[in-house]
Amino acid sequence: MKKLAIFDLDGTLLNTITDLGKACNYALESMGFATHPIQAYAYMVGNGVRNLMKKAQQDADEETIDKLLEYFKDYYNQHLLDNTKPYPGIPEVLAKLTEDGVALAVASNKYQEATDKIIAGCFPDINFVAVEGQQEGRNRKPDPSIIFSILNKFPLNKKDVLYIGDSGVDMECAHRAGVEAIGVTWGFRSIAELRKANADFIVSRPAQILEHLNDPF
Repeated sequence: MKKLAIFDLDGTLLNTITDLGKACNYALESMGFATHPIQAYAYMVGNGVRNLMKKAQQDADEETIDKLLEYFKDYYNQHLLDNTKPYPGIPEVLAKLTEDGVALAVASNKYQEATDKIIAGCFPDINFVAVEGQQEGRNRKPDPSIIFSILNKFPLNKKDVLYIGDSGVDMECAHRAGVEAIGVTWGFRSIAELRKANADFIVSRPAQILEHLNDPF
């Protein structure tokens, strides 16, 4: 059985798209730019909030991106739990993994402050061995540094690790780290993207994650 399950955050553990989209639209509107439909953000998120700003306002220069980020964070830090909630079945899966002695961790491209607040707000009773968000000086996923950081805190053989995410970025990150990757279909990206990224397994319900804990790697 796997000994550690590492979860992506946005689109995997939690549906965060409404709060992310509202925060981004607030930033855009504050600077006089056109906003986007909330669901359009599903294909903009996943590579950190700076890249989100760049995708939302593609002709913006770096100084403008800096200002958009300020507006975004001012709003998001106060509203990041307004609509964000676990996907149905996720709390039960986390509880079952914990009951079975599987350690849990989070690996997100969301900045660390927001990652910490969201995990504390949505999963107050879950004991994660590591909650890793984007940190200054560390490359974002798909760079595997975030997984290596988790394994430095909770050392294990890579064959004992399972990574779960909803995007091609997640699958590439896991493969570059040398760990098994499960792609989930309830998040922000398509099955086609997960297949193209060579997900080891693809699941459509959180409970199916449990079925792969004993798969050889």
